Amino acid sequence: MNKDYVFINEVGPRDGLQNQKTIMSSSARIKLIEKLIDANFPGIEVTSFVNPKAVPAMEGAAEIMKGLQDTKECEISVLVPNLKGFELARDSGAKVFSVVPAATEIMNQKNINMSLDEAINSSCEIIKETKSIKLKARGYVAVAWECPFEGKVDKKIVLSIAEKLILAGADEIILADTIGAANPASVSALIKECINEFNQDILSVHFHDTRALALANVCAALAEGIRKFDSCIGGLGGCPFAPGAAGNLATEDLANMLKQMGYETNVNLEKLPEIVDFCESELRTSLGGRMTAWLNNS
Repeated sequence: MNKDYVFINEVGPRDGLQNQKTIMSSSARIKLIEKLIDANFPGIEVTSFVNPKAVPAMEGAAEIMKGLQDTKECEISVLVPNLKGFELARDSGAKVFSVVPAATEIMNQKNINMSLDEAINSSCEIIKETKSIKLKARGYVAVAWECPFEGKVDKKIVLSIAEKLILAGADEIILADTIGAANPASVSALIKECINEFNQDILSVHFHDTRALALANVCAALAEGIRKFDSCIGGLGGCPFAPGAAGNLATEDLANMLKQMGYETNVNLEKLPEIVDFCESELRTSLGGRMTAWLNNS
């Protein structure tokens, strides 16, 4: 892996849209994904095969998958909360599946209506099913640093969950700061522990900007050797089942910071403002990262 290349996984079409007051139509979501593909993102999380009664913004997941045509140069992933969701996603043609067990009991109950053990076992079962048909499985560990219900999370629990997901066959582990409670010191500490146990090349991170520390946390992760990050166009996002979860790390902030630091992403930065504008128009709300004002004037 080129140490100067950073993989940006754009999660706007799923994590960014799931908690918005205005629901974006399936056709508009397909258009958003096509714009992101055109901007050369190497990975995009496009939807979730969750019950639309629980997350109305994700209705039409199969329609989204069928509406995507030429995605050969982009890793298209979907989130699946349970085995039924996996089966629906598989039948729709999905090739990369993400599971999201949380690191605490209450968060799993709120998020997917399972206990901690049930969530881990279900995720491992989905991963095994995925690998049995020779497709890619990604395992998130939600609230990896802090839970809105149970507070700070013991690193040993995160490591234990990650190990079980890897043993089940997960190709990637994503540490998720679901409520944006991490800081550079805690990011470095957890990543160091993970690297001591696992190959750092399978690790990725997902930050929220609740406390204005997402970019600082990226720098801490970069210093530990992490070269893959989730981010969200316009800073959209927030988990509907996690009180206090503000927007995701804005893609335009991440991509521009990495460029200024000398890293390669291959993302077309000039196309990002237009995509933010498209989301603003569809959602009828003001969006943008911390660099937006500077970018608009530069």
